[in-house]
Amino acid sequence: MKKISLVLGLLAAGISSAYAQSSVTIGGIVDAAFQHKTNAGPTAATRGDSLNSVIPGGMSQSRLNFNVVEDMGGGLKALANLEHRILVDTGSAGSSNFWQQSWVGLQSNDFGRISLGRQFNVLFDAMTSTYASYKYSPYVEPFKPEIGMTLGARNDNMVKYLITAGGLAAEVQYSLSEGNATAPGANGKSVGGFLKYSAGEFAVVGATLTVTDTSTTKQVKQTNFGGSYTSGPLYLSAAWGKTAFDLGFPAALNAAIASGVGGALNANLATTALTDSRTMTQFGGTYQVTSALNIGANYWNVKQNGVVAATGNGTMKLMNVVADYAFSKRTEVYAHFDHSVLGGNLTYANTATKRDDFTVGVRHRF
Repeated sequence: MKKISLVLGLLAAGISSAYAQSSVTIGGIVDAAFQHKTNAGPTAATRGDSLNSVIPGGMSQSRLNFNVVEDMGGGLKALANLEHRILVDTGSAGSSNFWQQSWVGLQSNDFGRISLGRQFNVLFDAMTSTYASYKYSPYVEPFKPEIGMTLGARNDNMVKYLITAGGLAAEVQYSLSEGNATAPGANGKSVGGFLKYSAGEFAVVGATLTVTDTSTTKQVKQTNFGGSYTSGPLYLSAAWGKTAFDLGFPAALNAAIASGVGGALNANLATTALTDSRTMTQFGGTYQVTSALNIGANYWNVKQNGVVAATGNGTMKLMNVVADYAFSKRTEVYAHFDHSVLGGNLTYANTATKRDDFTVGVRHRF
């Protein structure tokens, strides 16, 4: 990533070196791809139709980052981050939140790191730091079942604390209740944490997060366990997670949570009147064939238990295969194939039960 460093601590010659030094790193990702999707017609009558499109982010969602670090000496640093998401195909914002991350914090060699603001939650941190789907990319942007097991990946109004000691790492978060929730944890109350252990080639983590909708006081609880093994060019990962809903948890929030599961799309997956719990099992890996070429594959098995079995039960079997070739440290091309099979009472919105995606694209980091 090309970095533009703006030195703010020393404004002119002769200023005392005792002053703290700050740096602002401006960087980001620009990613776009061509995608062919089967069984993508908008209605049951046209469900067999295919769809060709240019999509904004075939590997990663495009973004612009501002990372701030102020070294105040003695191992103490001030940190801040602003991150804006972009839809490259249209040039529009990637979210109603202009800043998908916006936080400030302090970090010390003695007490760890504390941060406040809108930021990634503990489930997302546990996944990306321990059992990311691919070594070179935590997940594939247009096909990311694992994000459906992170309760929206981010929370507003969050206080988060991380501490490490040798191979151990622990992180806790708390999001304050500030109005009615309109997305998972956006303005609701959340509390959770993870505990991670790393030793040589192995890493394991357990994480949990509970989100309370402030308008109904209903809760959803996520519990995930995962691990990885890295040896030279080989990377393997596996994970299991469970999402448990209070009866009456708002359907809109469930739909937002489920939006990552298989590219998701069907009423029964996201209607809490039918949903008691969902579980996901994931395993896969990456192999670095050459210094430039990586190949990888992942498989996810999703099972939903309904409040009423006759209408709420169902399964999803999901698979993704990726090849990524790097021309340089910043520019790469990729191709991936995704395959989905839905069973039981789960269907796509157009009533299809199978779908294939073929995607090729370019990603540039700056």
